[in-house]
Amino acid sequence: MKFNPTKVFLMMMAFFSSSSLWAAEEASGFSETITAVSVGVDTFFGDYLGWFVNLIFYSVPFGDIKFPLIVGWLFVAAFIFTLYFGFIQLSKFKLAIDIVRGKFTDPNSKHEGEVSHFQALTTALSGTVGLGNIAGVGVALAIGGPGATFWMIVVGLLGMASKFVECTLGVKYRTVLPSGVVSGGPMYYLRDAMAERGMGGLGKFLAVMFALMCILGALGGGNMFQANQAHAMLNYAFGVPMEYGIITGVVMAALVFSVIVGGMPSIASVTEKVVPWMAALYLGMAVIVIVSNLSMVGPAFSAIFDGAFTGAGVAGGFIGALIQGLKRATFSNEAGVGSAAIAHSAVKTKEPITEGLVSLLEPFIDTVVICTMTALVITIAGLNMAPFDGAGLTGVTLTAASFEATAGIFKYFLAVAVLMFAFSTMISWSYYGLKAWTFLFGEGNVTEILFKLLFCVFVVVGATIKFGAVIDFSDAAIFAMSIFNIIGLYFLMPIVKTELKSFMSRVKSGEIKRFK
Repeated sequence: MKFNPTKVFLMMMAFFSSSSLWAAEEASGFSETITAVSVGVDTFFGDYLGWFVNLIFYSVPFGDIKFPLIVGWLFVAAFIFTLYFGFIQLSKFKLAIDIVRGKFTDPNSKHEGEVSHFQALTTALSGTVGLGNIAGVGVALAIGGPGATFWMIVVGLLGMASKFVECTLGVKYRTVLPSGVVSGGPMYYLRDAMAERGMGGLGKFLAVMFALMCILGALGGGNMFQANQAHAMLNYAFGVPMEYGIITGVVMAALVFSVIVGGMPSIASVTEKVVPWMAALYLGMAVIVIVSNLSMVGPAFSAIFDGAFTGAGVAGGFIGALIQGLKRATFSNEAGVGSAAIAHSAVKTKEPITEGLVSLLEPFIDTVVICTMTALVITIAGLNMAPFDGAGLTGVTLTAASFEATAGIFKYFLAVAVLMFAFSTMISWSYYGLKAWTFLFGEGNVTEILFKLLFCVFVVVGATIKFGAVIDFSDAAIFAMSIFNIIGLYFLMPIVKTELKSFMSRVKSGEIKRFK
């Protein structure tokens, strides 16, 4: 009898689902169990691993505000890459659009890889465009005021250069198995490219540490947090009891597994459909808010620019706006973290630079477009004030209240958007975690199925418990990835410059042809 992992998993989920329905009827006892588990998990991560969180997010004071050094680490890298590559995010923006549209793809050629440029872009976007664009911007504006928006845009533009560097290297140093499956990302270019430059020992250390942090980040921030917030939104919009989280978790886990069991082609085929629709839904709501309040658009932009540079107040002044803008942009688009390079490595191409150019569109879409639209909605609602009152609100509640100020029905549409964002983020991060897992433990069907099952179990756990410290830990793991990744990028960026010069010279000479 042939082993069918999908059928086995869905049977397991059906069993747990029926059990969870029974448990939901015992709401009181179940809630007590949930609380006990939550406290135990939170205590473990807080008491034993809190030092790691404090180390990664070590902050220096600016008056009454603290600035995490990890944000500065990412910002400085983005600034250096921008200068080193001559503001490539501006000079090659149109070329990047043309590549995504397939104008440099020969329809008759066969290249190694698993997905198209557009599919690689949507897969990477599905991992970055998520709850941070909804809840994170609400946090930034609640603390830093409208001026934080300006600095989000600045950092988003600079971060485009970081994505370009890491994703070019991801394709250049990827591994293609005999089956055609691709494995790539920082683990591979840190190990192999650093070895080429005579720093094999350092490269292996950076690669292993990156992989470990990637697995932890995938199971936490890329998984449990998404499931947890998705259920919280169901509770907020539709009144689904919080103690029914296990049912939400089981359903989401089954959906996630049905996609990720098929590998990168399956994930890409879903993200290329889900990402445009979820972006259209969310941006459509934002456009309706803006059009309905056209008279407030001018004052909103004035508030954004004035708040970016004025020193009025403490948390709402220049430093507060600057810090919150930097934090939200770096936390949202993950430029320099290295995660996106894993997805982009699977692209069908023989020219690494093409995918590096495609990837620089991510921070633009994620931060410059989507985060800015969220900020505009919140700012407009705050300027109107009636019937909106954002006092005391932050995160997703502030964003939700801002949309509802224009139309109450947006609460339900926003809930759908949150579910789509959470689902797409989970399937992308499952791929990131899987590639880090197989890098450490080897390729193979058993190894891969084990991680995919583990990932889906954590979906159920995430939707079920209430936690704080475990999410702080997984966030720290995700940004610890950037420490090891960026150290390598500084050594390897000359390789990328050589690739860029070669590619552009061949485009100008006509050796690389434009199609369509």
